[in-house]
Amino acid sequence: MTEHRKIPVPGSTEAPSDTGSSSLFERASGVFGLDPFKGPPVPRKLADPPLKHARLRQPSPAPEFVPEPVPKPAPAPAPIAVLPSQVTLTGETGSVRLSGTRHPVSREHLRDQGMIVPEGSVTALIEEFRIVKRQILSAARERGTAKSRRILICSPHPGEGKTFCATNLAIAMAAERDSEVLLVDADFAKPSILSTLGLPKGPGLMDCLADPSLKPESLVIGTDIPGLWVLPAGSQTAYDSEYLGSARTAEVMDRLTVGAPDRIVIFDSPPALSASPAAELAKHVGQAVLVVRADSSGQSAVEDAVHLLSACADIKLLLNATNFSPSGRNFGAYYGYGA
Repeated sequence: MTEHRKIPVPGSTEAPSDTGSSSLFERASGVFGLDPFKGPPVPRKLADPPLKHARLRQPSPAPEFVPEPVPKPAPAPAPIAVLPSQVTLTGETGSVRLSGTRHPVSREHLRDQGMIVPEGSVTALIEEFRIVKRQILSAARERGTAKSRRILICSPHPGEGKTFCATNLAIAMAAERDSEVLLVDADFAKPSILSTLGLPKGPGLMDCLADPSLKPESLVIGTDIPGLWVLPAGSQTAYDSEYLGSARTAEVMDRLTVGAPDRIVIFDSPPALSASPAAELAKHVGQAVLVVRADSSGQSAVEDAVHLLSACADIKLLLNATNFSPSGRNFGAYYGYGA
């Protein structure tokens, strides 16, 4: 077998003996001129890459604290005047003063009807109503509201003595040293307060409810009984219950009582089981006195009347025309007067 390395390469000037120390590729490179295609010599040891020197990060300086300017408070808005749709009196200094023309009340006329006679002698009737008024005044002062100073006097049926009790209670309360009493005739169908006291007729509560331009204090009648004032029932109408159910009623009630802590307003209303105004008035008072006659009022009538007046939270029963006392109570005898 021919040894290829000994075969001379064409164009080679070297003897075969000189080719023993070089490889075939080296000889081919020398013959065919492949030297320009040689890669650069590879160094035996690569130079180490330059090290990156870390720089210390300097902390950035804290920003200088600049306080924010305190905003000035906005000016308070000017108050807006609100005109209420109805009169509302607040405070003890905002009361409506009663200053009607005073008329004399005949003491003889009161005596003939069996009523309390002002400046008269102490009787059993006066003592009885002193007890009644003391309980009512105590409740009114304890609650301390304008509503608690409005008292409704009512009865289940006619003829049980509601007007008698309302008038005597008003006279008894007027005797208090630090109070005044306004007796309102709210029995619009059959008013009787003016005739009982002998006072002249005139416009009253119903006229005030029907005409918002009328002020109730301008319709009040004064009496010569110290501390006693009267507001008549006024004109008769077929819509008395509807007028009492309107917002005007609350306005009139407040005008007569709010801001007047020493004023008691007593309403003589129609019988509860005979006319609806009693139930409407019960919504505007703080106390109600239901007059029942000992010899004629039935239990069912009393219960029905109490139910109709239930809008008032405080209903008291007053037993009228009783002649028997189990305890032997005989007011007036101690002062030298029999019952």
